[in-house]
Amino acid sequence: MDPKLQIRIQRYGWDAASGAYEESWRGPLLPAQRTLLEAAALAAGERVIEAACGSGLVTREIARAVGPSGEVVATDLSQAMVDLTARGCAADGLGWVETARMAADDLAVAEGRFDAAVCALGLMYVPDPRGAIRSMRRAVRAGGRVVATVWGQRRNCGWAEIFPIVDARVASEVCPLFFASGAPGALGGDFAAAGLGDIRERRQQERLEFPDARALLSAMLIGGPVALAVKRFTPEILAEVEAEFLHSVREHRAADGRYLIPGEFVTVAGRSA
Repeated sequence: MDPKLQIRIQRYGWDAASGAYEESWRGPLLPAQRTLLEAAALAAGERVIEAACGSGLVTREIARAVGPSGEVVATDLSQAMVDLTARGCAADGLGWVETARMAADDLAVAEGRFDAAVCALGLMYVPDPRGAIRSMRRAVRAGGRVVATVWGQRRNCGWAEIFPIVDARVASEVCPLFFASGAPGALGGDFAAAGLGDIRERRQQERLEFPDARALLSAMLIGGPVALAVKRFTPEILAEVEAEFLHSVREHRAADGRYLIPGEFVTVAGRSA
């Protein structure tokens, strides 16, 4: 796919998903976000830039870690997500957070300005993930940290059938290589190619918990990466998609109606020379 077209799809797709994203994904993504923050090892007073901040779930934790003596710049391609982050930080009294609309692979900040750069589950959507890592490395000082988390291998993510199910009706064009960065050694290799050293990788298996079918469908179809494609569905097609997806995850439905769906995450941390 043409990278410019993919960027436009991502921008408008996440604008479309912004209203449902945080409520849908706050709980299921918490274990992966905790791992990323542990790997980042942020301290009071540090300066941090976040790429692909989404609705600010991780942003707010970063801001609390560095405190008012620190500096946080949260960026995202989607203006709707940037606005959500700004409102959430303001509501929580985190006035030292600055927000800006920027692409992850083109962070328009001064070279070496930050102590750390992080990206939580955003690199899968970037046309050039390695370029995004280079951009993050450029933003940090010598000895600064770069940390990113991505989804793992497709076979370890029990929700992955959402892509072919949607694409059978209308091409979602989300990302042709969504799970590529989660392959063994792939993200670490991208960190090394971007000029980072002291690279550490953690692969974690989790169960993504959704309280019922409606919450699961909201996360996957309304608050997730296929939201833009879903907006093109008629009610009849949407009902077909919902039924087919629920059938694909039927083995992960508990007796009480909850869904406990396998998910794999990969977190890699490295240092700028």
